[in-house]
Amino acid sequence: MTEQSEAGRDTRVSPVRVAVVQFEPHVGVENLKANATAVEERLTTAADHGAGLIVLPELATTGYVFETREEAYAHSEPVPGGRSVDLFTRIAAERDVYIVGNVVEQSNGRLFDTAVLVGPDGYIGRYRKTHLWNTEKLWFTPGDEGFSVFDTRIGRIGLLVCWDIWFPETARIVTQLGADIICIPTGWVWTPPPLYDASGVCMAAHLTITAAHANNVFIATADRIGQERGAGFMGNSLIAGTNGWPVDRIAGPDEDTIIYADIDLTAARTAPIWNQLNDLHRDRRTDLYDQMLGYRGAAPLPR
Repeated sequence: MTEQSEAGRDTRVSPVRVAVVQFEPHVGVENLKANATAVEERLTTAADHGAGLIVLPELATTGYVFETREEAYAHSEPVPGGRSVDLFTRIAAERDVYIVGNVVEQSNGRLFDTAVLVGPDGYIGRYRKTHLWNTEKLWFTPGDEGFSVFDTRIGRIGLLVCWDIWFPETARIVTQLGADIICIPTGWVWTPPPLYDASGVCMAAHLTITAAHANNVFIATADRIGQERGAGFMGNSLIAGTNGWPVDRIAGPDEDTIIYADIDLTAARTAPIWNQLNDLHRDRRTDLYDQMLGYRGAAPLPR
């Protein structure tokens, strides 16, 4: 029997307005205060527009293109307890929202490119970027804590970062760990052309759409824009539905904007796939898959 409210609506849902923030931060310790102000303004705007889950771009409070290890360390902070995480935590508490940010984490002398999840009650958890892009390998240590999914009042939230989405195993494992939505702070940089297809969509956005479709999961990606020390950024932030298609629209390459989507997070647990006989998760032949794919360490999908 379907559970219904007095108004006759199904109450077994978790309606959430998700927001992905797209803007241009700037690298340099002299820009830390301005970046923090820009982030706070956009978090506040998203909350004012009813967002309950807000995703920021990769390294939104620091900028991205470091030139030396010394400079990378100068932008770093502990997690939790650092200046950016404290900012996210304060706003999450004040506005009763969940925020996914991304910072340069310093821990025991090492640096990590770290996604952070905070909520109305404070710090929830982190994910250290597993796959490092280009010169990130000169500053950061690859993530050493594996993949995690965090239970919250609005649903189960998984985290990845940027380049991770190129690896099909990442979204698959996080989904198998039970994520209702995967939030991905990104800094998609220009790669050899073509940068975009005829409709103005970059390859990274297509990979996001594919991962959502192939795993029957919501994915929210927040990219940055602009150019920084010779590196250009793609934009194209989006929120993909469980069928893969963008719920709203894909942001343009140069837009300073916020994209919103009203979704039921728990739909990822029951969304139909194609027909009555096929289900992506149940049809997986894990008995035949090579254990090197990474499934060995994943807990069973919650039912």
